[in-house]
This record gives sequence, structure tokens and C-alpha cells, in this order.
Amino acid sequence: MRHLTRFAAAALAVLALAVQSPAQAGEDRGHIIVQSTTSTEASGLFDHILPRFESMTGIDVRVVAVGTGQAIENARNGDGDVLLVHHTPGELKFVADGYGVRRFGLMYNQFVIVGPKADPAGVNGMSNAAKALSKIAESGAAFASRGDDSGTHRAELALWDATDIDVESAGSWYRETGAGMGETLNTAVQMGAYTLTDSGTWLNFENKGDYTIHVKGDTRQQNQYGVMVVNPDKHDHVKVQKAQAFVDWLVSAPGQRAIASYTIDGQQAFTPNAR
Repeated sequence: MRHLTRFAAAALAVLALAVQSPAQAGEDRGHIIVQSTTSTEASGLFDHILPRFESMTGIDVRVVAVGTGQAIENARNGDGDVLLVHHTPGELKFVADGYGVRRFGLMYNQFVIVGPKADPAGVNGMSNAAKALSKIAESGAAFASRGDDSGTHRAELALWDATDIDVESAGSWYRETGAGMGETLNTAVQMGAYTLTDSGTWLNFENKGDYTIHVKGDTRQQNQYGVMVVNPDKHDHVKVQKAQAFVDWLVSAPGQRAIASYTIDGQQAFTPNAR
């Protein structure tokens, strides 16, 4: 019942913004800045869901898509109204340190390991991502890492921690791109390397060439996203009402349906799971 009550309250709050008087609209409508991970943009999700929210409320949502680590740092510096990323420990710390009002779980997809169909490391069909990474390292096959402190990079490092491979002293087979997911995928394809990517970005990636998913299904590869309003107690310029309206919509039933309805080639890109 509590869940239903919160969703109802969120829907009413968004509706109130949509039907406010012209004077109120002049004061309250405008734009908000969302600091977000690259995967939400590269997957095409924002192009699908933002027009629905914007047409209903008149609030223009402007996304800054960078690695999760950079997005968190930007939000800490007050360069945004909403934070939407995919590294739960970092998000919880952001709130615990007083920079976020409240974190909501939003949706998830999966991390997968992709590589050339020739599969030089012989990892195709494996579901244990850490063991697959060990095989890649032992084979000397190339691996492209984002190396940018993004949520994907942090997830990759956590998987390496479950192996006996020290990537900090790895040989030339391990390459850090220092770039976003789309650029890293392009680099991997060009150099014939394996890489870790979120499934949404992979589905929307157009330069697949002879690449395919080799490793998936590891429970450690679930890629959870969270969303929160930046705390105005830290940065008084945060547009709290508009930011909260956006977060409330995302976790409400209509917002969750909008996320669920986004498909690429018939495949759902994200699974909503707001609680």
C-alpha cells in the first residue's frame, strides 16, 4: 500500500506541474540539468522518455552524459539538479555525504562481454564473467577497458578483483581508452579486442561488424541505475521543484512504463524496478 501511495503522490505532483496557472508556469517551468552516465544517452533511452515528460510538464531536461565518476563529481560541485548514474555504492555515498536528497533505484540492464566472433580466448557461452576475463588475460587476447572511472569501468575492475589478474601491471593486451562506451566499443572493434559493455548501449551500437556477445548471465553483471535530486542545502541554485518532479515521474507508474516500453530491435533495453 505504501508503494501505491507514493506512486499516486508522485503522479499528482507531476500533474500539478502540468496544470498550473500561467503565472505559476512562468515561475516554475524552465530547464533542469541531469548529470548522467553515457549509457543512458548512448542507448537512446533519453530520446525515448524525455519528450513524454517534457510535453506533459513543460520542463526542459538537459542531459550531461559523462562517466559515472565524473557525473557524481559534477553533481557534488553543483553542476546539475539531478544525478542519474549506475554505481550504487557511489550513489549511496553521495547521499550519505549530504549531496543528494534521497536515492531511488530506477532500472537495470546487464553488463556483457563482447568480442569478435572468432573468439580467440574461447570464452563464448560462459556465464562466469570473472573466469571469462581470466581466460582472456591468459590467452593474451586484447581487451579494451574504458579506464575512465565510469560505472562500467568500476564494474569491470570489480570483476578483475575476483580474478588473480592485476590489470595495473598488465601487458600490452590490456588497453585503456579513457573514453565513453560508444567510443570504447568502436576502439575494440578496430583492434579486435574484447570489452565489457552494458546491454542497452550494445543493442543501440551500429558498428558491430563481426562482433557478438560472448559472456552474459552472471548475476554480478546486473547493472543497476539510481536517481536522486541534488541537495539544495549544498547548492542553493538547485531547481528543487522541477528536479523532484522529474525524479517523481521516473519512479512513478507512467515513468516506469515509459522506460519499459523502450525497445531496440524488439528487445527491451532496460527493466524498470523502482521501489
